Amino acid sequence: MTKVAIVYHSGYGHTKKQAEAVQAGAAGVAGAAVELIAISAEGTITDEQWASLDAADAIIFGSPTYMGTVSWQFKKFADASSKPWFSQKWKDKVGAAFTNSATMNGDKLSTLHYLFTLGMQHSMIWVGTGLMPSNSKAAQRNDINFVGSFSGLMAQSPSDSSPEEGPLPGDLETAKLFGARVVETAAKFKK
Repeated sequence: MTKVAIVYHSGYGHTKKQAEAVQAGAAGVAGAAVELIAISAEGTITDEQWASLDAADAIIFGSPTYMGTVSWQFKKFADASSKPWFSQKWKDKVGAAFTNSATMNGDKLSTLHYLFTLGMQHSMIWVGTGLMPSNSKAAQRNDINFVGSFSGLMAQSPSDSSPEEGPLPGDLETAKLFGARVVETAAKFKK
């Protein structure tokens, strides 16, 4: 059994929908046990959820991109992760991340860089998307990895869209493939 924890914050529901798509992709891999851990509006998770993170083979971080980085709620969680960091509880776990913003760019890469740095501080093994971008003239908005990210999963939801309207189907399908990749990679590193 490969245990995967997806810990995320979602302010409006778009990142939650992205997290659920990552979960669906991860859960579709044989032998995967996947848990969604939502960071509260106060930036906290329960002691049981901290224990789930410690027991996971892979941790996937998720946050919307607000003002060029993670939400304050995610940052509060990240700061609290100094406790497992001190004893290197997440060392050699597979790490990965995703983010969503209203524009195609939205400085999502700086959010992924922050999440990558968090993973590196925890001595994790980082996994990117492993997906080629859809960047030809024939590419359509709902193609796989249309946003074109390698270091982590990116999605775009228009600022006036509801979670039912965004992220778009192509971004959600990309999220499913990403979730499956993380599980498959974690299974290779499992002791």
